[in-house]
Amino acid sequence: MTDEEIRNLTTIDAFIQRKQPFAIYRIPGEEYPRFLTQTTGEVCLIYDVKDLDRQRGFVIAPFHVSEACPIVLIQSEQPGQPLPIEEGIIPDDFSVFSSEEESFIASCSEEYAACFHTFIEALSNHTFDKLVLSRSLTIQKVSEFSPLAAFRIACRRYVHSYIYLCYTPQTGIWLGSTPEILLSGEKKEWNTVALAGTQPLQGGKLPQIWDDKNRKEQEYVTSYIRHQLLSLGIRATENGPYPAYAGALSHLKTDFQFSLKNSETLGELLNVLHPTPAVCGLPKEEAYRFILDNEGYDRSYYSGFIGWLDPDGRTDLYVNLRCMQVGKETLTFYAGGGLLASSELNDEWQETEKKLQTMRRLTPALS
Repeated sequence: MTDEEIRNLTTIDAFIQRKQPFAIYRIPGEEYPRFLTQTTGEVCLIYDVKDLDRQRGFVIAPFHVSEACPIVLIQSEQPGQPLPIEEGIIPDDFSVFSSEEESFIASCSEEYAACFHTFIEALSNHTFDKLVLSRSLTIQKVSEFSPLAAFRIACRRYVHSYIYLCYTPQTGIWLGSTPEILLSGEKKEWNTVALAGTQPLQGGKLPQIWDDKNRKEQEYVTSYIRHQLLSLGIRATENGPYPAYAGALSHLKTDFQFSLKNSETLGELLNVLHPTPAVCGLPKEEAYRFILDNEGYDRSYYSGFIGWLDPDGRTDLYVNLRCMQVGKETLTFYAGGGLLASSELNDEWQETEKKLQTMRRLTPALS
């Protein structure tokens, strides 16, 4: 495939029409996005995170693995190759796709309020230390919307995030901009992060003052990751917490750097890391089950993880946050927030509204 073909919007549509899996992704710090596709055979379906041991390919994993929502592995012959796709993929009227006007819903929905009170009750009686409550928003897709144009705009807007656009027949089309590494590295040098707590940027700059709720929420995630790594005999070097960019928002971040004697068992490591308390809660297994039983909808691939996996080369896997699912006639956005017993309904609703804007900024407005 030539660069000229990649620049052509119809190429992506052709892949989807013939059900050919592909992924385009931009790693933070890299100039060009990378492209890969599977040209022969069917994608690999996996039903247990641990079975990613010794696997290689582009992974799309859900929050909850099931028969209807498996882990999907695009088995490309090689990692994504850098491609300069600057030209020809952004509409002439760039403002159509990049309006600064944002549409916030001031009052929370009855469904969200009911879920919130259920979650807070469980937190208040000390069943859980932390829970993550998420929701989805579906809007009509207008004819001007182009997934590839939205991807390129996301690359321009969100320079500190991992940007991806992928398709498989099993998952459909997903587009995301996520700040959270789940696992990255190569050879013996690896890293993951604890990312939690949310504030808007202040005049485009990172906030330096964080309240107790945000700091406590972040410490829960940090402590969990530390414990999970130690359970596998991994002692990591920590740096943080410090404020980090995430689109128009900021999170508190702690870096973990560590060595692995054997990279053939990345599935085992991913199994103890996913889902982190940043998207689930504590205690992990109980919180995970509580969310499945009480959140009221299927997260699908939102808050799962996504990216290139290679035990013999470079791995870059990210938690699938700030994402949308592109349907034939609709766009579905996802967002969530960490709850403690002290959380307030309107504050948490507004946090999800702000997070939803990360993807909504990439879509043309309804006329």
